[in-house]
Amino acid sequence: MRRFSRYGIAWLLLAAFALPGARAETVLITGSNQGIGLEFAKEYAARGWTVIATHRRDMPPEELVRLQQQYPNRVRIEHLDVTDPAQIKSLAARLKGQPIDVLLNNAAVTRLAPLTDRQGNAGQRFGTLDYDQLDLFIHTNVAGPLRLTEAFIDNVRASKQKKIIAISTAAAMLTEPPRGADHYWYRISKTALNSAMRLLAVQFKDDGVIVAIFHPGGVQVESLGDLRLPGFVPPAEAVGKMIATIDGLTPKDSGRFLQNDGRDQPW
Repeated sequence: MRRFSRYGIAWLLLAAFALPGARAETVLITGSNQGIGLEFAKEYAARGWTVIATHRRDMPPEELVRLQQQYPNRVRIEHLDVTDPAQIKSLAARLKGQPIDVLLNNAAVTRLAPLTDRQGNAGQRFGTLDYDQLDLFIHTNVAGPLRLTEAFIDNVRASKQKKIIAISTAAAMLTEPPRGADHYWYRISKTALNSAMRLLAVQFKDDGVIVAIFHPGGVQVESLGDLRLPGFVPPAEAVGKMIATIDGLTPKDSGRFLQNDGRDQPW
């Protein structure tokens, strides 16, 4: 029997990983500059994935720059406004031929003012509804994920996992009455997002593409500032559960609306 030194074994292992077809999985995340999106980028990079982290700010966010410095061969920062067709087309051209295992639609608009601004959400309240805002919510929360899917579906088809994920909310439910008549545009747009994702699940069933929707639960993100809400958990906890659930998704799960731990979220 042929014997190998420890250096020879190490070389063989490295060679095996370099064989054609052996590659790290890839995730494209929209809205990865803060909150849940940023945490997804951190978690996937730490797992050894290639992370395409997109943002719409004028300059790359410091948090993403630090993450890229930590994982220079894994994290790729891209500027992307999901409401801009030209930017989506440009990114798709740059990523042509790049398999994307998980297309993670996280970018969204919840409100246009800080939570501390009591009058800042008037455009989403009955009596002062701002219909120009509705356009922004629909273009971001509904059209954005659809545009991304149209642009990158071939990348997803070419991947091993073939998963399209959308971050939604329990506020999109129709089977139970809302706790309050607030956030009209956010609630309406997220309900429309759920419908769009269900259509995509049917559209790509024969391609083996898995489409899933998540209610992440209450997450203590940066936009809450010093406000501490009962039951809200750190981003790492919510995202860790979602990634574990995403890992286990199979074609029979396509079209499901899920809680972060994989249980069904009521529609």
